[in-house]
Amino acid sequence: MSTRSAFLDARKAFHAALLETTLTINSAGVVSNADSSNTTSKKIARGIADRLKAETVGERIAGQTSGNQFESVCADFVKATFIQLEHLRPGPWDVHQVAGRNRLEIAKYEQYAHLVALDKAARNDAELAAALGSDYTITPDIVVVRETLSDQQINQPVLIVDDTIARLASLRKKNGGLPLLHASISCKWTIRSDRAQNARSEALNLVRNRKGRLPHIVVVTAEPTPSRLASIALGTGDIDCVYHFALTELQETVRDLGMSDAEDMLAIMVDGKRLKDIADLPLDLAI
Repeated sequence: MSTRSAFLDARKAFHAALLETTLTINSAGVVSNADSSNTTSKKIARGIADRLKAETVGERIAGQTSGNQFESVCADFVKATFIQLEHLRPGPWDVHQVAGRNRLEIAKYEQYAHLVALDKAARNDAELAAALGSDYTITPDIVVVRETLSDQQINQPVLIVDDTIARLASLRKKNGGLPLLHASISCKWTIRSDRAQNARSEALNLVRNRKGRLPHIVVVTAEPTPSRLASIALGTGDIDCVYHFALTELQETVRDLGMSDAEDMLAIMVDGKRLKDIADLPLDLAI
């Protein structure tokens, strides 16, 4: 009988999947998530890759391709781990990568269903469209969705609801609501200044435009450079937290490279609960 934890195995499988296609080292020794023009980025990325035992060799793939692959592997990890927490967060759950780039993806969910009417009105009114811009459109990379419940499920232990009560509750299927968006996960293979701003803008739009409970809003990234991680992790009010694909390996690398400033910056983010490891994400989603 194995004494190794399920989440440890899932984390290893997550890294193994990335090593198959996405996390590679080219013939010049540059890791695919490094900025080839930044010496610090290349050193840290190589240290992480060595600790994860990167053995694949290939030229850097296009950013969108690597991003899509990263999203897919992250979605598989979240699904595999979150469903193991049924005893902590019971309910009918769905975890999936969002296909395509449908700008009204979140309108499929209860808290944002009103955006369909807003979009229709903007399409028919040029002045309204100009005033609104596209601030109300958000496309998550991965969503965690909770389905509504039948009265039979709600009343399983005792009679909790009937036709006279709780007729507006979002969780009750009989009230005709859409599934509930539990979490919006944005995946960033690497972080540049524009990508950091995009993630923050998307998060703020989710905050401003929802009706009802705010979903978890998180970012998962493989960015190796602490200063770039800080550009998205520090601060509060928009993103719940940033999750690094290999935080332990990142911390070990900057320590072994003697990068004291980078080590201090990581400590600020970790101690301030702004940066966590990918393995922390499923339990945080269970809150």
